[in-house]
Amino acid sequence: MLRCSYPNGTLRLSRLDPIAVERHTFGMNAANMKFSTIDAVLPELREAARIAVDESLKVKPGEQVLIVTNPQGDVSRISQAIYDAALDAGANPVLLYQPVKTQLDFAEPAVIAAFEAEPSVFISLSAEKLGKDRKGIAAPYRYNGESWDHIFHLQMYGRKTCRAFWSPSTTVESFIRTVPIDYGLLKRQCDAIKKVLDAAAEITVTAPAGTDIRFGLRKREAKSDDGDFSRGGRGGNLPAGESFISPENGTAQGTIAFDGSISLHDGDIVIREPIRCTLDRGFITEISGGTEADALLNTVTLAEKNAQEYEKQGKLPPGAGAVYARNARHIGEIGIGLNPKARITGSMLEDEKAFNTCHFAVGLNYDGDAPSLIHLDGLVTNPTITAIMEDGSRVIIEENGNLTESFRG
Repeated sequence: MLRCSYPNGTLRLSRLDPIAVERHTFGMNAANMKFSTIDAVLPELREAARIAVDESLKVKPGEQVLIVTNPQGDVSRISQAIYDAALDAGANPVLLYQPVKTQLDFAEPAVIAAFEAEPSVFISLSAEKLGKDRKGIAAPYRYNGESWDHIFHLQMYGRKTCRAFWSPSTTVESFIRTVPIDYGLLKRQCDAIKKVLDAAAEITVTAPAGTDIRFGLRKREAKSDDGDFSRGGRGGNLPAGESFISPENGTAQGTIAFDGSISLHDGDIVIREPIRCTLDRGFITEISGGTEADALLNTVTLAEKNAQEYEKQGKLPPGAGAVYARNARHIGEIGIGLNPKARITGSMLEDEKAFNTCHFAVGLNYDGDAPSLIHLDGLVTNPTITAIMEDGSRVIIEENGNLTESFRG
């Protein structure tokens, strides 16, 4: 990965990775085409990449592995380490770079076209997002009676021919700290919480900053980001570590006071003054607080406007603009953080996995019946989370931010 420049008429070649520049080496070995400088400089990164490839994805010899990233320092370096680890596993990796994409941008056509090769493994290591599928949004893919607005989602959730992990905005420091964890313990915790959420009729969440919300869970199925992405149709984040579920549409009632961090269309921010969202029948009716609340409102308003514009431009099917715009104020997820090495840093990829937190998403859900242009995760710290069963009994999952005994694994 070289960059060319012509200062004073002289050709210069410089690596994107400044560490490699200091070492005055191309960093690639002609015999095996590995990024050898990455191995030499950061053995901890090499080991975290090996865990991701061998233990989480369980990549096999001969498999096609598609890696998409941006020419940004940390995500590029991690992608190179993952590429090396895939080579070591005997796979056939392909590493693609594209410009940085936000929540509202489209992926480059060449990236979308790469999925037509139907890779067995996909890895997205983006500074922001992978990017939307222009073709899929305009004319959703159909499979087994369901529709998908991104070719990756079609292969991952529809055909289940692909397994994956995605790590938007990750850093080298975070990756080497949060990926090497006890995945056996994490799986036990995720499974225990999922079992309760799947059986619950409702859930309540309260927290010191002012969160007091209740919503239904009937006919919803929880998902676990437990780091086991070893078969088609399975995927999630690295760092892993959460159980999550989409509320029943139209049931969220009360107040969410985001007080940890939150995602916006142009990046993640740590919250200094709580953002209060008033909810009625599943939708946000008011956003109040300080400058961070204004920023959230700006993102939601932008998503509403863009949804209408996309329909006019043919990027959304007729009638879909109003649906996508309305769901920009929808509550699409509650997740419970379970990674013991994660902490609140201002990067939602890690923040939402932190112990002593839960998060809610503003925008689209994971059940495909509330589409939106945005999915904005926001953290609530030290929550008390109570599942209410069909018979009226209650199961406390977390109390004041701490897992109760039944869920500690």
